[in-house]
Amino acid sequence: MDNRQEVREFLTSRRAKITPEQAGMPSGSRRRVPGLRRSEVAALADVSVEYYAKLERGNLAGVSPAVLEAVARALQLDDAERAHLLQLAQTADGSDALTRPRRRRARDRWTPHRSLQWTLDAITAGPAFVRNGRMDLLAANQLARAFYSDVYDSAPSQRNLARFNFLDPVSRRFYPDWDTFADTCVAILRTEAGRNPHDKDLHDLVGELSTLSEEFRTRWGAHDVRHHGTGTKRFHHSAVGELTLAFEGLEMAAEPGLTLTIYTAEPGSASEEGLRLLATWAATQEADSPTKQTAG
Repeated sequence: MDNRQEVREFLTSRRAKITPEQAGMPSGSRRRVPGLRRSEVAALADVSVEYYAKLERGNLAGVSPAVLEAVARALQLDDAERAHLLQLAQTADGSDALTRPRRRRARDRWTPHRSLQWTLDAITAGPAFVRNGRMDLLAANQLARAFYSDVYDSAPSQRNLARFNFLDPVSRRFYPDWDTFADTCVAILRTEAGRNPHDKDLHDLVGELSTLSEEFRTRWGAHDVRHHGTGTKRFHHSAVGELTLAFEGLEMAAEPGLTLTIYTAEPGSASEEGLRLLATWAATQEADSPTKQTAG
């Protein structure tokens, strides 16, 4: 993905979201653009209008951390947006080359180490799975395979949560809060694009979803990013009904770019009982299957 275009569109979209009132500036009566003017951002960041215009044209190469921080403050970026801006600057400098996740060739399908699969299988109270920044499901325990049975059934060779979210109508049932999941999904992909802009598989996925889904295309153009490490979500599983689950996402030190996610239910809740029923259903499904599903 083109770094300069990413920078340009990200800074422009953030500027459009900040009103003069939010920035503590007079709004005036003859404004032709949404949000702040370039000159106002420049004043808030204490840089010249010409210099800020150069940044917004996409040129972050050589920009100092102090200037980046000043721009982040002026645009009132949150932690995820600030980290995204820094990553875009590192990419512009070429300083992300050593920290960038190693891109695996599409034909080299990643498989979990035996110890990782053992760890996943040892988690029996809730779904546990490993995904990459493109939202591919790479490894899972039995409960996660049952939990995401719609994903596994609809695309056995392409278990991707973004494709499921935007291209499979079943996702509207599985995610009762579909819009929230859609926003989060795109924000994760947008964050990954800033972190690893040279990933051709990600570029192809974004192109596919942009072509086939207006819902995705609109959200992608918003340039929203976010950290997605903990929280609570609602689901509706076809076999056990409503589930309200808390989740924790853990970055894997041994595999940069991969995340281990674990879902769990509040002790004593109906959702905890629902996970027990799901475990029973999963065991029955796998026992009845002619060939047991593999984990990754």
